[in-house]
Parts: sequence; structure tokens; C-alpha cells
Amino acid sequence: MLLYLINPSNPLVSLSDGSRWNRYRVWKPLGLLVLAGLTPPGWEIRIIDENLGRPDYATMQRPDLVGLTAFTSQASRAYALADEYRALGVPVIMGGIHATMCTDEALEHVDAVVAGEAESVWARVLADWQVGALQQTYHGDLLDMAGVPPARNDLLQDGYAFGSVQTTRGCPLNCSFCSVSAFNGKQYRYRPIQHVIDELKTIREKRVLIVDDNLIGVSAKQLERAKDLFRAIIASGVRKQWVGQVTINFADDDELLTLARRAGCQGVFIGFESPTQEGLAEIGKKFNSRNARDFRASVRRIQRHGMLVVGSFILGLDADQPGIGALTARTARSYGVDLLNALFLTPLPGTRLWKQMREQKRILAADFPEDWKYYTLSYPTARYAHFSSAEIVKEMESCERRFYSGWQIVGRIVSNLLAWRRPLLSLVSNLSYRANSRSTHRRYRRWKLADGAGLPKSVPQPIAS
Repeated sequence: MLLYLINPSNPLVSLSDGSRWNRYRVWKPLGLLVLAGLTPPGWEIRIIDENLGRPDYATMQRPDLVGLTAFTSQASRAYALADEYRALGVPVIMGGIHATMCTDEALEHVDAVVAGEAESVWARVLADWQVGALQQTYHGDLLDMAGVPPARNDLLQDGYAFGSVQTTRGCPLNCSFCSVSAFNGKQYRYRPIQHVIDELKTIREKRVLIVDDNLIGVSAKQLERAKDLFRAIIASGVRKQWVGQVTINFADDDELLTLARRAGCQGVFIGFESPTQEGLAEIGKKFNSRNARDFRASVRRIQRHGMLVVGSFILGLDADQPGIGALTARTARSYGVDLLNALFLTPLPGTRLWKQMREQKRILAADFPEDWKYYTLSYPTARYAHFSSAEIVKEMESCERRFYSGWQIVGRIVSNLLAWRRPLLSLVSNLSYRANSRSTHRRYRRWKLADGAGLPKSVPQPIAS
């Protein structure tokens, strides 16, 4: 039996658009690799990641079953694939965060939806299909992470700049714009450290993305677990260079910083979210407001240990006023971050923000499922309190133009070179972010920036006749 596990592309952010820089911004479909590890013997498995380029499906062997995963921004492409395969008589199963949050919509295009974490039900899904008893909906439980098998890294082709691994799930912070707590729960769950070490050894790539939403956690117990993980990585001799997502309290523990760097940490992604206290209060990011923190000093402490800092900010909050783009760029520079990841406030299904904006009729890109492809966080998909679509785009362009000007990049690279703090990685990352922002800005100009209309439509690409 032949099983295709497909990660659909989003045409706006895939490697197939020819940009060499996107290679540093596309990650392996880790969830599919884990499901492959849970698939019983007797199945021939092929993993297809469209972010490396869409294959010629018409020339490929017809599978017996197709499994799809999708973030919201991949949903429209996932549905197109599902429709084509079902027209050929091939059953399609879909999982992932979008299908979980929009199950009824997904069931219009697929035979079955796996909602929630799929590991606990995947074997039953396949067994039901084999006896002709496939159900429409399966609900996965929040899994004890000791039951997560090693990802089948052997099934993916080369071409990635980063491997991927997961060590924890869940997030207790529950920010209004984030669906992690709705999908993975608010309880912080640990994967056995030895399992992580064993999986790291199977990853071919020298560089690794640790995909945890918060690698270190927020409590004393969680921080000690992070230290134990780093100690084990050091002792194992794996010697991977990795990046991960953390909260700003990463900077508060010198032992933690020292261990992270010795374990191979090259840089961390931190959500600062807003340059104003009003903005932080709006999205529920109370963690960043505690103890009148000096963000510049915190960033400097991380950098002194030889690690880069990527700062993430959101534009389009109700608290934001004209000039927020320039203010965000100034704030990011004042914090001293090495990279700025600026995003539009985007109402994703399953979040409190989605519910609020839908009730207020503030969803702008609402021709579903076609418009899901704009939910990349790089497009203004909502109606903003103090900005038209054109105005918020200008704020974004102002922010990125100021932070990623040639002179600003040169200054950061020189600073990193003098401190010998990952100068090559800093250069590649700055150029990648700059190229990506310029590409996105060109796309903005291709569609009419008018509230309520004008988002361009893509042309479907069939699998086979």
C-alpha cells in the first residue's frame, strides 16, 4: 500500500519561487515525519514537501491513500490537492492546526479530519481505512511526549538549510493572537531528553531549528529541565548548531545562557510583540510587562554569550497609531536585536482574536477558502482600528525599510564581527530578511489596497487529467 504524506506549499512563501534566500526560511514538515514513524509496517511511505518545489503528480504512481497537513496559510492549496486526488478516487485525510480549527470546512474537501495531536489516533485511522470503516472525524488527545516516536528524517530529500526537532509542547501564556494553547494545550509537556538526543543524531543537517513554541518555559522547574537538556546535548557530542524560540526570561539566568551556548545555540527568537505598554496589554502579553524589564540589557546579556537575537513585533494592534512602523524600527534598534521580524496582526482561526474580529465584522480577507493563503502574517487580512489596508502596508514598509537599510545592516554586521558573534549567520539572516521583505512589498503593489476588495486570485494547478 502506498501512502503519500504531503506538506502543501503556499505560493507566497515557498522555495519554488526561485529566491535563494527562502532556503533559510523554510522548515521541514516535522509532523509528517513523526506520523511516518508511527505508520505500521506494510505501508510504503512517500513524503512530499511542496516547499521544495511542486512535483509532477501526473507522472507519479497513484497512491492508495493521501495524508495532508496544513497551517492556515496552506489550507487553500491543501484543499485543491484533496479535490484533485478525490476526483481520481484516492481517499484523503487531513490534519494539522487549520483542519482542527475549521473541521467542517475541511470536511467539504477531504474524507476524514484528524483534529488535535494526531499521534494518539493515527494507527486507528489507518486500520479503519483498511477495513472500509473510515470515520469523518478523529480527535487526538494531548499526548504524553514519551509516546512521540523519532521523526523519519531518512524519508526527506536534501535541500534544507535546517533540520527540525521538537522537545516540548504547550504554552501557558495564552496570548490573544496565538492558537498554540488551543491546539497543544496550556500545560507544558516535556519529551524525554534521551529521545531528543537520539533524534538529533538522525538529522543530516548541521543546523537545526528547535520548533518548540517556548523552549525554556517560564517556571523554575521548566528552566531546570532546559538546563538538563542542554547539558545532555553537550555530553552527547552531537555538535549541532541550533536556533529556538524563547521568552525574554532566557536572559535572566547566566548558567542557562552558558549551557545553551555550549550546547550549540546560535540564536533565539523572542516575541517582544509591541513597543508600547498599551499594545502588550491588548494582546495579553503580561509576561513582557513584568518588573519594568530593561529589554536592551536583556538582549545584551544574551548577545554577550555569542548568540543572536531575533525580535518579533506585531503591527496593526488597536493601540497602534500612525507612525507605528517607524516606532517599531526605532524600538528594535534601541533593544539592539540582530534581526527584526515584523508581522501584521492576523486573526487566525482558533484564537481569541479571530472570535473578536469575526464578531466585529473586521475580517477583510474573507473569500474562503481561497483567501487563506494570505494568512501568512505578512498580509493585512483584517480591518485595523486606525489604518486602512494601504496605510498599514505603508507602516510595514517604513518599518522594514528603516531597520533593513544598507547602512543599518552594515552596522550590525560590523558590531557582530568585532564581538565575533556569528557574523556570517548574521549577514545571511539580514540579507534573507531584507530580500523577503522586498519581495513581499512588490506583491503588495500587485493588488488593489482597498478595504473589502482587491486580493488577487490564484489559478489552480491540477494534479492530472
